[in-house]
Amino acid sequence: MSVAYRYSNHNRQYRHHHHHLLILVVLLLLVVVPIKSDSSEAEILFRFSKSLQKNGATANWNTKVSPCDKNTDKPNWDSVICENGFVFGLQLEGKGLSGTIDVDALKDLPNFRTISVMNNNFEGPLPNLSKLAGLKTAYFTNNKFSGQIDNTLFEGMHWLKKLHLANNQLSGKIPSVLGQLPKLTELRVENNKFEGQIPDFVQERLMDMNFANNSLEGPIPHGLTSLKPSAFEGNDLCDGPLSKCTSEPKVALWTIILVVIAVAAAVAAIVVVIIILRRGKQTPETETRPTPTPSGAAGGATNQTGAPSAADLNKMEQGSNQAMAAPAPDQSPEGTGGLNNNKRPEVQAIQKLLFLKDDIEKFDLPDLLKASAEILGSGVFGSTYKAALSMGRVMVVKRFRQMNNVGKEDFHEHMRRLGRLSHKNLLPVVAFYYRKEEKLLVSEYVNNVSLAVHLHGNKSRGQPSLDWPTRLKIVKGVAKGLLYLYNELPSLTAPHGHLKSSNVLLNESYEPLLTDYALLPVVNLEHAQEHMIAYKSPEFKHSGRITRKNDVWTLGILILEIITGKFPSNFLQQGKGSDTDLATWVRSVVNEDMMEVDVFEKEMRGTTNSEGEMMKLLKIALGCCDLDMEKRFDMKEAMERIKEVKERDGDDDFYSTRGLSDDYTQVSMNI
Repeated sequence: MSVAYRYSNHNRQYRHHHHHLLILVVLLLLVVVPIKSDSSEAEILFRFSKSLQKNGATANWNTKVSPCDKNTDKPNWDSVICENGFVFGLQLEGKGLSGTIDVDALKDLPNFRTISVMNNNFEGPLPNLSKLAGLKTAYFTNNKFSGQIDNTLFEGMHWLKKLHLANNQLSGKIPSVLGQLPKLTELRVENNKFEGQIPDFVQERLMDMNFANNSLEGPIPHGLTSLKPSAFEGNDLCDGPLSKCTSEPKVALWTIILVVIAVAAAVAAIVVVIIILRRGKQTPETETRPTPTPSGAAGGATNQTGAPSAADLNKMEQGSNQAMAAPAPDQSPEGTGGLNNNKRPEVQAIQKLLFLKDDIEKFDLPDLLKASAEILGSGVFGSTYKAALSMGRVMVVKRFRQMNNVGKEDFHEHMRRLGRLSHKNLLPVVAFYYRKEEKLLVSEYVNNVSLAVHLHGNKSRGQPSLDWPTRLKIVKGVAKGLLYLYNELPSLTAPHGHLKSSNVLLNESYEPLLTDYALLPVVNLEHAQEHMIAYKSPEFKHSGRITRKNDVWTLGILILEIITGKFPSNFLQQGKGSDTDLATWVRSVVNEDMMEVDVFEKEMRGTTNSEGEMMKLLKIALGCCDLDMEKRFDMKEAMERIKEVKERDGDDDFYSTRGLSDDYTQVSMNI
């Protein structure tokens, strides 16, 4: 009995000890695993970098430092994109890289979703992307990839949304598996050597597809018939947006002869009928002349030596903000009474707003519909309303109809991301509503209208122009807001994407507030390419792409508009950017040995002892507008240089004060 007792007691002690040991192991795992996760990401990326040649882009990669800052989501390593403290993707663009892309290393990154190696020197076959099952976007444009693509390279990629393979040397047939990937919305394969027929595409939301300049042939599949003809040019294709396919069977010679005889007989009969009809006419045919159009009625160029016309300002506004005075009721395309004017069914069906800010008094769509409202503008994106709520608050409601580039889940996530932004130079989006047919964004009303009106609209009304200190304050505020967007939205190619003077509001103290920022990912691609400023950049015109330095270019153009008073007329043009813009004109003035001070707006130049600082800002603007993206300032550098500009010249003034030319207004802009 004693032995049995001792044995039982020993088992209980063993089980108790084993239980404590198990708990200790679990606790150690909870502590150790996250540490190992950080170091493993660094080791994985470092292993990946060894397959690259001329990898200066990874010079600061250090396994002793985590690639991502867990607290700020900012990358500690160059060319790394971080999200939620983990490596989200790689952006190795324009680095002169070659070698191989080691997907076997990247597949060990659990949160890896995007890769871009555009504008490099990679050769040979494409890497096997199917090993990156969670990949959402892949950009391989402008390299030297070659060879045929097997279907297995993309099998199982159920999350892939965007695949860009343009401007390579890829051959063979376009993989049919691409037509079956459920989330694919963009496919760019133009300027390759693909041949054969285009496979069927069954996806419902194909946004951007381009097959131009290959050796493709045959009918265009039904799923692609809504694309523009330019997406298929440079091939031997038919049907869809192109001409109908015609069969060319071999026929006997006697059949051809009969057809020719029949056609000749038909032509002869038509000639006889025409002769009879002419002889039967009693009066000579009256010639109808078109009514001449008054010159300048439409399509006229902006007067570059003065303020643009009201029509030009309206185009520039693009229906975007609180910039212009409200039109008369009979001029409003939606009549009077604001949001609820015509009892439209889709508006009546709206029940709930989703708020992005916790520190705002909540209201709902019925409150807005019952509010005293006026239309502020109507443009290509939709209408903008000012609504005075019963609680005393004044809000602005913007309607967007061309905002279906992503689905409901992604749209909600993007709006929540914007809701987390907080900066004194950003106008917050406080609430939104999602509906497939339209979206509503709600923000606070700003009473002092837009920068565009202060620069151009006030001149015609005889109101005073902005002085140099105020313009410098606006420039610095805009730059701060852009840098904040640049740091907080690292995964966006162009964090603003639509920067122009009508999208900069001014409060009572003339502090700038940026609007319409970070909308590029959710606006329909075709609509964005047609109207958004990002797509008017030099890089899009020449290479068909948007870059991280796009917002820097728009900042430079905006600064030039602010200090010269000239309206950037190329923003009015549809489609790709103009060959000539405001920066080109400023450079031409300097190159013609004219006095640089003459480029400044006359009303601003009265400020004494400031010409040197004005010139500093002018040079910074031109550095932001450099056509060579490698030489163009990045956002941080532009901000640091702008911070150094003062209101008045100091002892370090390197430009002497010079006289002002009376011939300033006679300079021809030609833009």
